[in-house]
Amino acid sequence: MNNLIYSLNATMPVFLVILIGYILNRMGMFTEGFIASSNKFIFNVCLPVMVFCDLAKENIIASFNGSLVIYSAVITTIAFAVIWLCARLFIKDKSIIGAFVQASYRSSVAVMGFAFMQNIYGSSGLIPMIIIGCVPLYNIYAVTVLTFEAEDAQNDPDKKNKMKKAAVGIIKNPIIIGIIAGCIGSLLNVYSFMPTIIDKTLTNLSQVATPLSLIVIGASFEGRKAIAKIKPTAVCCAVKLLIMPLVFLTAAILLGFRDEALLALVIMLGSPTTPSCYIMAKNMKNDGVLTSSVIAATTLLSSVTLTFWIFIVKSLGYIS
Repeated sequence: MNNLIYSLNATMPVFLVILIGYILNRMGMFTEGFIASSNKFIFNVCLPVMVFCDLAKENIIASFNGSLVIYSAVITTIAFAVIWLCARLFIKDKSIIGAFVQASYRSSVAVMGFAFMQNIYGSSGLIPMIIIGCVPLYNIYAVTVLTFEAEDAQNDPDKKNKMKKAAVGIIKNPIIIGIIAGCIGSLLNVYSFMPTIIDKTLTNLSQVATPLSLIVIGASFEGRKAIAKIKPTAVCCAVKLLIMPLVFLTAAILLGFRDEALLALVIMLGSPTTPSCYIMAKNMKNDGVLTSSVIAATTLLSSVTLTFWIFIVKSLGYIS
């Protein structure tokens, strides 16, 4: 019961902010221009600043765990490749493939990971290692699949042009730039000499990212269209919250991951789909309706499924 209450406290406020965004939009509080501008602002400013702050404040060298970084990178790559292949083979509506793939493999570990680990261990633990291992790949793979599966790419037979677009998108991706800057900031220990004015300014911007993203997701949610896509939403939820944790946590246990390292993987694999998926999908001309539906559904359901995975590994004695 304590684990359930803990997970509900972590996930339900996120879901409720999405709901508030939806209600406010239905009341006429927002305009389409505001939502579009907010998407760009979050994607280009708030999210990269948030990632930079999270990484730059951590001592990456002191907490470095090579095996965890490599494992999280490997399973991210495997999940992405398998999901994209299966989507291409089995999904008839090709217009949703990019959104489906991104929403299925990409978790909110960078947003919720620190909060979960702080609540359990009192520190960020090994979450920075997970972020180094998987978050850059999350974004590289997202740019790739969203570029190749975007609306304007469906009728473009020029593969070289698509690859060029993907490469440029990866290089210019604001979140990847934020990750690189954050790693450099951590190595240089920039927060030891950063002026308070700059620190507070960056902190304020980073704190805007998650709540504004959730408000925009709720405001953009289209109920009738979402109901029409209930089947791919359900499949996404099953892949994200059940299949991936079952497969990769089992492998992690067999490989000897325990305690903080295993819990970091539980959080990575069991967390809901990250809100930044919606921002990227919309900015790259992919299906925002499916993406917002998956984010809302996985956020709600993860309060139960994440509790289940934590309970299982703890009951089996793999985390203390």
